[in-house]
Amino acid sequence: MTEEIVPAAPPRHGVLKLFATQIELRMLLLTLAVMLVLAISSPYFRTLNNLLNAMDQSVVVGLVALGQTLVILIGGIDLAVGSLVGVTGIVLGLCFPSLGLYGAVAACLVTGAVAGTISGAITTFGRVAPFVVTLGMMSIGRSLAYVLSGATSISAIPPALGDLSSLTIFGVPLNFTLLIIVYLLAWWFLSRAKGGRTLYAIGSNNAAARVAGLSISIWSVLAYTISGLMAAVSAIFLTSRVLSIDPLAGTGLELDSIAAVVIGGASLFGGRGSIIGTLFGVFIMVFIRNGLNLLGVSPYWQGTAIGSIIIAAVLLERIVSSRARR
Repeated sequence: MTEEIVPAAPPRHGVLKLFATQIELRMLLLTLAVMLVLAISSPYFRTLNNLLNAMDQSVVVGLVALGQTLVILIGGIDLAVGSLVGVTGIVLGLCFPSLGLYGAVAACLVTGAVAGTISGAITTFGRVAPFVVTLGMMSIGRSLAYVLSGATSISAIPPALGDLSSLTIFGVPLNFTLLIIVYLLAWWFLSRAKGGRTLYAIGSNNAAARVAGLSISIWSVLAYTISGLMAAVSAIFLTSRVLSIDPLAGTGLELDSIAAVVIGGASLFGGRGSIIGTLFGVFIMVFIRNGLNLLGVSPYWQGTAIGSIIIAAVLLERIVSSRARR
């Protein structure tokens, strides 16, 4: 008599382990949960116009958060990104009359990259804490934005720049489409390229990465360079939305970008994080703000609400992750 072979039951904690190893899956489910709650709370949230508005709002903070992700992966932090958005935007506006559209954009990008490189070089070669260096750069950037602009807004912006925010591709805003493309390129770099793996290695164990012969100094500086460059790109997209730039532009973006990266599952100690998780973190931040506005929550209380939700989300993510690894 032949015994019937019963297939083995799947591991009891298989689903939990899947959540522990897939940050992107956890962030996707959390994003969908936030959207569901807001859609139930306000019928206006799920309208097409509101969703398109949310896409537009996610572009600026999303670009800054991308650069911040690379810095946090190596165990650093960049507090200067908000002020860099302001000063590079001012450079953009001042260069339009003499350099034209493309020349002004190039000057803006170079300014952001150079500022980021300076922060990275001082942090890496001077062995100064990144918090201190970027805090100083934040003050310098904001001060220069006021000095260069004369403490006034610049509104003489070529209308052609507005196409970045006004045009659509198959009904999807062009700026949001470009944001997704940039994130896909960053995902490929971090998951497939040697440089991306080097960034993870630096954050995980700097000494071991150095012994392995990896270019620690070069990639550490480059992470800050890209962060500064992304701040400049954000300034361009921000300017295209309102066709004006203010020296106060970018205020608070340093905290928003850090929050998005941490919500997305990254560790502030470096070595752990996901670029797709960061993108979902950006969406969560934008949806929460958008939903609070639709629900008529006072702007004075929104900071408290968002801060509490951020802390709760991060604690929940850490609890799920730690329990699943046991």
